[in-house]
Amino acid sequence: MSVLVANDRYDFNSLKELLNITDGNLASHLKALEKEEYILVNKSFLGRKPNTNYQATANGKKAFKGHLDTLEQFIKQQKPK
Repeated sequence: MSVLVANDRYDFNSLKELLNITDGNLASHLKALEKEEYILVNKSFLGRKPNTNYQATANGKKAFKGHLDTLEQFIKQQKPK
């Protein structure tokens, strides 16, 4: 999600290369994000080659921000007083 929140859109192969994960692993994560309506999937062709791009939805950005806020609170609670 961090890649999709920081960028307008990202294609499958670039995500796979950046994250250094397998096709199947990435596809399962993307499918879960799509099911929750956190991302939009845009399929097209570049010449004769299929190209799939992903972008974060407003709902996905909101959920990601909530996740970061929760992590920040957790970190603050762990600091010695």
